[in-house]
Amino acid sequence: MKIKAVIWQEDGVWCGSVPALPGFHTWVNSYEHLLDMLQDAIQGWLEVASQREDIYPEKPSPQKI
Repeated sequence: MKIKAVIWQEDGVWCGSVPALPGFHTWVNSYEHLLDMLQDAIQGWLEVASQREDIYPEKPSPQKI
């Protein structure tokens, strides 16, 4: 599975975010460490999400008035 991450550097800190995973953000002091952190954190996020029933909550149906 491929998951896209947004990576940037801000004030000497490497930051990463995964738009497909709500609430997923991490930051560290080196690019190499960020890549490791992203990989571990994505795996952990997916493991926890797979155990929950509301991984992808259904959108409410539009109500007709």
